[in-house]
Amino acid sequence: MAHGTPILRTFATVMFSDLSGSAALYESLGNERASKVVNRLTRWMGDVVVAHGGRVVKELGDGVLSVFVDASAAIAASAALQRSHQANLAHWAEPLRMAIRIGVASGEVMELDGDTYGDAVNVASRLCERALANEVWVTDATAVDAGAVPNVHFRRLGVFDIRGKSETQVVYQADWREDVPQDALTEHADLPSMVAPMDRGAGRLELGWLDEARVFGSDEAPLHIGRSPEADCFVHDPRVSRMHARIDWRQGCFTLTDVSSFGSWVRFDGSEAEVRLRRDACILHGRGEVSLGTPFGAGAPVLAFHVHDSRTAAG
Repeated sequence: MAHGTPILRTFATVMFSDLSGSAALYESLGNERASKVVNRLTRWMGDVVVAHGGRVVKELGDGVLSVFVDASAAIAASAALQRSHQANLAHWAEPLRMAIRIGVASGEVMELDGDTYGDAVNVASRLCERALANEVWVTDATAVDAGAVPNVHFRRLGVFDIRGKSETQVVYQADWREDVPQDALTEHADLPSMVAPMDRGAGRLELGWLDEARVFGSDEAPLHIGRSPEADCFVHDPRVSRMHARIDWRQGCFTLTDVSSFGSWVRFDGSEAEVRLRRDACILHGRGEVSLGTPFGAGAPVLAFHVHDSRTAAG
């Protein structure tokens, strides 16, 4: 780098896109074949970025760092990446299947000798690390700046500690799916793509595990269920993931989202049907039960719930 090279400071939206599962690919195919597959995918990811008005800063092994002038273009590009990749996976052999996870953040960045630095780069990288397979995690600033993005729905995940940041960060998920199954009872499929303050109505949710029951207000959401002692609802069972599920409050409804390795099963009082969730979401209403990590059956870790919505609570 030449001495005195000018540093360009600008406001931008940074996107980290990463291939999850590449380690297993190398083990399955060997280094040479796996490298070709990964390189082909990262080049394709870069092509999608450019097609949506972004600039590829660099490829990072099995990922891509890119920047956008416009936040909405970054969100549209991330959704296009996920949708196209899911469509392609249907034609791929099992050993080749890898998921994409994406982190997006907006802020001031510094551009020097073709590379990009700054807080937004670091935050986007951390969000990408924490996102699950097929997810897009974005900062609240990015979600607000993006506004309405066609066929994308923002859902508030909560407040997170981000490594390297002294203050916590409000994080949203940009849900890109267009074909959410109706039987999943998903609320977020009908939400507009505008980020609005969470409804702080008088909703209450009672959760019961074994002989203990706790009541949470809607203003306490998001709530986390899991085997970790730090979870809001601690379920001590080896079949339950450390952070197994999350409950959000949006548009006057409690929504359960499974984030576990083995899934969750939901059934409502008065119905024999069960809703299986695997990294999916379901609106909770009335009374019912959630089986965590294994289907309903003898000895399954079952959490009881009772929802009081704002109308019920007001009455």
